[in-house]
Amino acid sequence: MAHLYLLPIFLSLLLSVSPSLSTNSEGNALHALRSKLSDPTNVLQSWDPTLVNPCTWFHVTCDSSNHVSRLDLGNSNISGTLGPELGELKHLKYLELYRNDIGGKIPKELGNLKNLVSMDMYGNKFEGEIPKSFAKLKSLRFLRLNNNKLSGSIPRELTALKDLKVFDVSNNDLCGTIPVDGPFVSFPFESFKNNRLNGPELKGLVPYDFGC
Repeated sequence: MAHLYLLPIFLSLLLSVSPSLSTNSEGNALHALRSKLSDPTNVLQSWDPTLVNPCTWFHVTCDSSNHVSRLDLGNSNISGTLGPELGELKHLKYLELYRNDIGGKIPKELGNLKNLVSMDMYGNKFEGEIPKSFAKLKSLRFLRLNNNKLSGSIPRELTALKDLKVFDVSNNDLCGTIPVDGPFVSFPFESFKNNRLNGPELKGLVPYDFGC
């Protein structure tokens, strides 16, 4: 019977630490990111995985519940690649990785960041296609992927992002045509320049990925 008496105590202790465990999973995700990056100027030196949560780390901002809401690593002289672990930052609103030397493919798991408002990854060396999973980012307002090495066509799924205000994919190696639905109606031509795009999509006349 003693073990039955101890069960409620154990459950209460488990519930009391669960917020820390949740937040620490975000710390684990960020530490996984750090392990994939070269950091010659020690920008990430404060990222200590032994802490309860990453809210005291430089370049990391947390909300009132100690969840990571912002990652500011723009212009930080870092290089390497991104991994799927970034998709674990479920409360992230701002992902700022611009003007670095980060390459490889953009992880499709970034499409899991459903609270994301701004993604700035311009001025890097990202390659491969723009993930179709970005269509799940219903809160996204700013998406800047310009000045990289991205290829393939612009995913038509992105036309469903009704709140998208700024979209810039200029200076890449994208092909096909430019979407004409949803928010793409209002994006200026400068957002698409210096690619291999064939102008606006001509529905019913040519495939949207014409020329790829």
